[in-house]
Amino acid sequence: MVWLAGVRRSGKTVLCQSLPEVEYFDCELPSVRLRLRDPETFLESLRDRRVILDEVHRLPDPSSVLKIAADHFSGVRLLATGSSTLEASARFRDALVGRREVVWLTPMISSDLADFGSSDLLRRLERGGLPPFFLAEGVQERDYQDWLDAYWAKDLLALFRLEKRDSFLQFTELLLGRSGSVFEASRYARECGVSHTTIRNYLSVLEATYVAHRLRPYSRRASTEIVAAPKVYGFDTGFVVRFRGWRELREEDLGALWEHYVLNELHGRLQTRRLHYWRDKRGHEVDIVVPVPGQPPVAVECKWRAAAFEPGGLLAFRRQHPGGRNLVVAADVNRPWAERYGPEVVEFVGLEGLVRALQATLRGGEAQSQPDSRSLTRQGPERPAAAIRRGDRARGMLRS
Repeated sequence: MVWLAGVRRSGKTVLCQSLPEVEYFDCELPSVRLRLRDPETFLESLRDRRVILDEVHRLPDPSSVLKIAADHFSGVRLLATGSSTLEASARFRDALVGRREVVWLTPMISSDLADFGSSDLLRRLERGGLPPFFLAEGVQERDYQDWLDAYWAKDLLALFRLEKRDSFLQFTELLLGRSGSVFEASRYARECGVSHTTIRNYLSVLEATYVAHRLRPYSRRASTEIVAAPKVYGFDTGFVVRFRGWRELREEDLGALWEHYVLNELHGRLQTRRLHYWRDKRGHEVDIVVPVPGQPPVAVECKWRAAAFEPGGLLAFRRQHPGGRNLVVAADVNRPWAERYGPEVVEFVGLEGLVRALQATLRGGEAQSQPDSRSLTRQGPERPAAAIRRGDRARGMLRS
């Protein structure tokens, strides 16, 4: 079974409907939910077919349907979609560990710009990566608020037992406006009028539904390093722009949005959330740290302009964590180059160069520590959606 996850309006339904030779079922429809009350009869009628269950969390007991399919109807090649991780909710009592592959459909990655007929990076940063917002003739602040309202009504209420709608949405809006900053639960608790525990539960829900991403500090627990306070990023630059109240993008805004865009690219291409940041108690910082099994970590600095790079944070990091590649990813790098800063060599790359460097490094690390790792297409060690476009991801999975 393949689990296709991603936030609402990220393109899951359009992708599924574009796949050839599939039986498509929209679980939001009452007629579909009625048929799936008897999952055995339903699946028996679809033996040896490719089947899509879209928005499967709308079923009364989605866990039972997926488990029966995995355990008793192996000939049915099933792709199910949802807006959360399988482990997120009690509605998925059995997460089908070892019997499913997960593909995360993030907001638009760089290759999607060409697929959608536009190479306008500034438009992507300002509008965000949800295709309807990116492609629309015009988009209003109300559109983003409507998305949040639908997220609450159609995703969260179906998956979680949440109360205090206003407090939750206030927290979400504040978090999106402060995206990329160190998370302080006590501050949010005061502002939203709820307990610290409730705020932490809210953050877990946002993470489980891909609306927020927590980067934990990378540390060997040295006394000089930050070891506990995570940074939290909102899922999409368009929402960050709106909830920061930016009407027009200034040069100084682009660095923060570029960092979000790079993070989204790594999520989409590497299909992992195992990313960190680093900071010491003297204020030195590295934007993204990528752990590599059996090897030193990779340090990544995100700069809108390569000339803005200052090596102090990276050099401080390497004094604590020697070895490993040092990469500066900048929007204005067309051809890669390297420079030496003291004992460290720093590579300046564009976004594609960054992804390729990390894929090569992680592939080497996985080969040492996980020799049996495999992709959804069963063709090699790359992660499921690495370096392939949206439609190709799902087509490859259903062929397997």
